[in-house]
Formats: sequence, C-alpha cells, structure tokens
Amino acid sequence: MSKQNPEDRLYSREHEWVINNGDGTVIVGITDYAQEMLTDIVFVDLPEIGRKVVKKATVAVIESVKSVSDVFAPLSGEVIEVNAILENTPELINQDAFGEGWLVKMRLSDENELSMLLTAADYEEMLKEENN
Repeated sequence: MSKQNPEDRLYSREHEWVINNGDGTVIVGITDYAQEMLTDIVFVDLPEIGRKVVKKATVAVIESVKSVSDVFAPLSGEVIEVNAILENTPELINQDAFGEGWLVKMRLSDENELSMLLTAADYEEMLKEENN
C-alpha cells in the first residue's frame, strides 16, 4: 500500500500533490498512489521553462512499463523550474514521489485555486471511495 500522504501539501483529484511555498510559487509532483499505479517509470517528458499552463491541462507526461499517462496541472500558472534529474533517472518518482521525484515548480496565476485542492485527509478519503 502507498505511503502516508504528507499533510504539508495539497492534493488534486487527479493524484498530483502541491507544496505551497507561500510566495506565489508551488512545487508539483505525483502522489505515491499514482506512481504505484503506474508501476516502473521509464521516461518523463517535462514542460519547457516559461510554459504557461492552465489548471487540468497536461503539464507533463510520464511513461511507465505499463502505460503512458498525462500529469495534469493542479493549478494555473507558469513553469519556472523543472526537475531535470528526472531526464536521466525517472525512477526517482517511484523511489521518492513526495521528495526527490517532484516534477515542476510553478508561479501561480491565481492563488485562489489553492482553495479548490484537497487536504491530505480529504485525498485519503477520496482514495478509499475510489478503491471500494
């Protein structure tokens, strides 16, 4: 079973996590549950720095031995940094989805969107409902 979802971040219904840096920027990754469902990740297609993304639009693509999956932007904004380490070691997402396996940093275009994300407890409740 996946690890406990850290309470220091927010979650999307599409299994992304967000750390709010408190300065209008966020770090985005996929949850441990998502990486578990994907199985062994072999490739990550990250966006270009400066790319503007809209909430729920594809921000990255993750390829695993099982499938190719879109990662949806949990918030709208501009990509200001990508985790370039993933280009050579995409398996970091499997090993540390909530840490070294982060995907992008974004500058938010609307901080109010943060209020639409789930807390760790709400996300875990959603997972329970999905898996029943």
